[in-house]
Amino acid sequence: QVQLVESGGGLVQPGESLRLSCAASRFTLDNYAIGWFRQAPGKEREGVSCIGKIDERIYYADSVKGRFTISRDNAKNTMYLQMSSLKPEDTAVYYCATYRGPYSSLSSRWSWAGEYDSWGQGTQVTVSS
Repeated sequence: QVQLVESGGGLVQPGESLRLSCAASRFTLDNYAIGWFRQAPGKEREGVSCIGKIDERIYYADSVKGRFTISRDNAKNTMYLQMSSLKPEDTAVYYCATYRGPYSSLSSRWSWAGEYDSWGQGTQVTVSS
């Protein structure tokens, strides 16, 4: 069974950085487009970023563009989300998941949570002074 495990969350002050990891087991990560999502209390799950498979397409939500960087280390079968200049509004549980929708539609559907499965358990990120 496909499994993803997130790690790296924590409590930081505004302006600081964190790097989240998403480790895959029982499958090869670069065979899939992988997305990062986040969910704050009382809010819907929001697409943050996505990285495609072989062609390495990359997408970001406008709210994180220029501050977050998604990357993949195929040798470690792990994906990362480097988060910089963190803001209190970035506070949420962050999840990674595999994209199962049509790959040709990735550019338009990458942020649709319904197109993903194999969700990890999430990692809490709290940005507060």
